[in-house]
Amino acid sequence: MIKWIKARWKPYLMILLAVQLFVYFKGCASSFLLYPSTDHHNAMGATSRPVETENGRLEVWAFRTKACRDAEPLAYVLSFCGNGSRAEDMAWWTAERWRNRPVEVWSLNYPGYGGSEGAAALNKIPPAALATYDSLRAVAKDRPIFIDSDSLGTAASIYVAAKRPVVAMILKNPPPLRSLVFQRHGWWNLWLLATPVALQIPAELNAPTMGPYVNIPACFLLSDHDEVVPPRYHDMVVKAYAGPTLVIDLPYAGHNSPVDAQSEKKVQAWLEQQWSRVFPATQPVR
Repeated sequence: MIKWIKARWKPYLMILLAVQLFVYFKGCASSFLLYPSTDHHNAMGATSRPVETENGRLEVWAFRTKACRDAEPLAYVLSFCGNGSRAEDMAWWTAERWRNRPVEVWSLNYPGYGGSEGAAALNKIPPAALATYDSLRAVAKDRPIFIDSDSLGTAASIYVAAKRPVVAMILKNPPPLRSLVFQRHGWWNLWLLATPVALQIPAELNAPTMGPYVNIPACFLLSDHDEVVPPRYHDMVVKAYAGPTLVIDLPYAGHNSPVDAQSEKKVQAWLEQQWSRVFPATQPVR
């Protein structure tokens, strides 16, 4: 009887194994997880700052805050957007948060997004993020660099901060990509897709893997009704992070909800602490 059952199920098991191997070696994770767009977006007055790499040109948008329209920035803010966002939008949004400080924001479109060359792929995001930082560092020279990112961009941010000097970071709704794919989405496909997809996610983009290597202050903005990255997954990233953290819960907020006024006040208070740490002689921002 047992031999009969084994013989009967053997073809199905072989098919299931073949599906997993196909997904793994075909490199389908990027197709499942990334949603690139290349349509025109209004850059809202941002300036193009293309970055040349050996894998093609990256589209980066720079936006100066109103506090440094007529002067050179005292600091720079590197911004990595979420999967469904674009650098053209993120540059302006980030500059709005920093508007009372003399900074210039640089925001990257990942390969395959906007005008950045190449196909959209998970393994292309970490080197693109690092190349953007290095290009910004050449411009910033010895001036400090902050990071302010959202969703998928937080994974790139933590990787960059593990590899390069960064003063402090704001991270909104960070996903632990491997756990999110395997634990949250494994059940509906019996882990046939989730397993190979999770294995294809680069370690550089898995925030709990890189977080222990980062010791700078980070402000985590966590939506308590996040339908894309539920709170218990946020916690995996926060707990793995080695640096000092401030966690700001965003009440009744979904993944893409804007930060409410009360929470933004807390962000600004934290920002003032970080700014004063770097520029102790400057006046508090009003």
